[in-house]
Amino acid sequence: MFDQIVIVGAGQAAAQAVDTLRRKGFTGKLAVVGDEPWLPYQRPPLSKKYLAGALERDRLVIRPAQFYAEHSVQTHLGRRVEEISRPEQRVRLDDGTTLAYDALLLATGSRPRKLPAPGTHLGGVHMLRTIADVERIRADLQRGRRLVIVGGGYIGLEAAATARELGLDVTVLEMADRVMNRVTCTEVSAFYAAEHARHGVRILCNSGVRALAGDSVSGRVRAVLTEDGAEHPADVVIIGVGVAPVEELAVAAAIECSNGIVVDERCRTSDPSIYTAGDCTNHHSPHYGRRLRLESVDNAFEQGSSAALNLLGAATVHDKVPWFWSDQYDLKLIIVGISHGHDALITRGNPASHSFSACYLRGGELIALDSINSPRDQMAARKLIAARARPNLDKLADPGIALKDCV
Repeated sequence: MFDQIVIVGAGQAAAQAVDTLRRKGFTGKLAVVGDEPWLPYQRPPLSKKYLAGALERDRLVIRPAQFYAEHSVQTHLGRRVEEISRPEQRVRLDDGTTLAYDALLLATGSRPRKLPAPGTHLGGVHMLRTIADVERIRADLQRGRRLVIVGGGYIGLEAAATARELGLDVTVLEMADRVMNRVTCTEVSAFYAAEHARHGVRILCNSGVRALAGDSVSGRVRAVLTEDGAEHPADVVIIGVGVAPVEELAVAAAIECSNGIVVDERCRTSDPSIYTAGDCTNHHSPHYGRRLRLESVDNAFEQGSSAALNLLGAATVHDKVPWFWSDQYDLKLIIVGISHGHDALITRGNPASHSFSACYLRGGELIALDSINSPRDQMAARKLIAARARPNLDKLADPGIALKDCV
């Protein structure tokens, strides 16, 4: 269907699209443009094993350089696309290079949201998104230092767990009334807050940041000031207040955007020759009957594959039940599905055992499940949620009955 495909972005979605295109027989010209100097790599280990220094950089790479050479994929790394010219079907890079395309795949991902407070320019203040970010942070994470993390979401709590294991004094400031409030229920939030407290992390909720104060001599951060008037001493600060879709290129090219680049069920944008995959994408979910923008490795993988199949002319609706995960200490949280709009919550198991699940239902249908160290539940949930199962509630509440047998 197409002879020249350019992929803008070099993350999980791009890597999966390249793999699918070549594996399914695309023999045309294929180019990948990424603004980092590295081949597509895994991001989840950044806040965990890579931050801890327990994983080498080359272990992060999804596919080695040899793969791209063997499959005749041009890689333009450390380069940024400055402009998409839709009439000419070309993209212009920051070094003046132009790449022609028949089809364009935008896999530009997301970037950390900035903290709207003075002092974020100070030394010792970091965001955590890229390899370069983590390498700067690691140089600051010296045992005994005081680390303040702004934000109690996945990234903030994973970084807190890693930093405690490295021997730092850790405080987490969360502006909401509980940690991970956007993604999980009160019971799971309370469990994680208690676990972090048990490991020595101070979590302070309802703590909006007013400013970061610095040392006038060193230029480094010395404290985080909160809106309640408190001052939290800090040698290092990590800001983790969420991410935003990278959609500026699409906006400038007059492609429809709304909290991400808007696509149909086949990953096509408002321009039929431009497709999108990954964190930057706002897509319609037939399963949930609403539009979603998902910040998820699994979604990037699946959508990268779906977009590639559609580029090849194999009509493919992107309608996967999403899942997410977070590793903190010896706890593996896996979230299957989207809990938004649930009207009932049932807990399976005892949180004190460090193995339990929270089941979300709407109108009797299982729509999502959070599992903590409960692999059987999360594996069964994937099938049940996809099948729109309506479990027996009494059985569902009994952890002695396998989840798959609750229907």
